[in-house]
Amino acid sequence: MASSTAKKRAAAKKERRPKRKICNFCADKIADINYKDVARLRKYISERGKILPRRISGNCAKHQRLLTVAVKQARFIAFLPFVAE
Repeated sequence: MASSTAKKRAAAKKERRPKRKICNFCADKIADINYKDVARLRKYISERGKILPRRISGNCAKHQRLLTVAVKQARFIAFLPFVAE
């Protein structure tokens, strides 16, 4: 009897997923992401200078693609570093 309840608990733990984060760009109703807005772009870059993935940043697919393009443009123009110091 104890083993069946343990199995149910294990199955319940597997099914639990954390609440999905809301895209900040959709919430603020931002149509396009500008590469000159360095303060906003820095929020989506790790300490090592990498772009944070969708599952961590909480962006929707559309805004994640726009964010990636904007970060790459800002790096090319030297608003953002390619790597951390």
